Amino acid sequence: MLLEKVRILGNTAIYLLRDLGGMGVYLLHILGGCGKRPFRFRETLRQTSFIGFGSLFVICCTALTTGMVLGLQGYYSLHKFGAEGMLGSAVALSLILELGPVLTALMVTGRAGSSMCAELGIMRNTEQIDALECMAVDPFRYLISPKFIATLISVPLLTAIFDVVGIFGGYLAGVVLMGVDPGSYVEGMRNSVTNHDVNLGIIKSFVFAVLVVWICTGRGYFVQQIRGAGFGAESVSRMTTQAVVLSSISVLVFDYLLTAVLL
Repeated sequence: MLLEKVRILGNTAIYLLRDLGGMGVYLLHILGGCGKRPFRFRETLRQTSFIGFGSLFVICCTALTTGMVLGLQGYYSLHKFGAEGMLGSAVALSLILELGPVLTALMVTGRAGSSMCAELGIMRNTEQIDALECMAVDPFRYLISPKFIATLISVPLLTAIFDVVGIFGGYLAGVVLMGVDPGSYVEGMRNSVTNHDVNLGIIKSFVFAVLVVWICTGRGYFVQQIRGAGFGAESVSRMTTQAVVLSSISVLVFDYLLTAVLL
């Protein structure tokens, strides 16, 4: 009985290491496909529109409500100490350093990442990717690299929009609703936010973009090779769910690691 449990544990560890190694090689192929000619500029623009512009509404709604919640909770906490003038600083730093990059990546994962995983999974199950390889067409250059580049462009821009809209939401809640002095709100934000804070938020957004597109497209591309995926439509649905979960957890874990290293 004990030997059987050890065997199962060993097989699981070997499978996870093989899966991680395969994903690493997969990322190298994506990067290689980005530099191959002819460059699919039109497809990259289409993917940028789908990932970036298509996610704009949900990003703005999430940012506005998040900023307003931060404004209300920040005012409630700071009012106890008579420090309402620091509300702008608290809202801006919370959004730029943490909530902006993280929530943007999670929203993009749920909306665009799941779509990319399902698209590639269906193409793999219907042998469309195999057909491309038979015609000597590189599937990484043709399918995945445009998605990779578009995500790297879209996520940092969406993060910047999230920060701006979120700060405006905090202004509405703190200044318009709760009566905080607008000059104190803006001046506190100017005095506390530094270039280092902005750069850290940008670095996080780039790392999160790589994680999202890497995991979501990888789960779809290897849908037939993943243990327990099933067959047909069932395999696509399971891998899409797994891609969203893994991407979300990876974003949260790397958020802590990046904060611990770069802050």
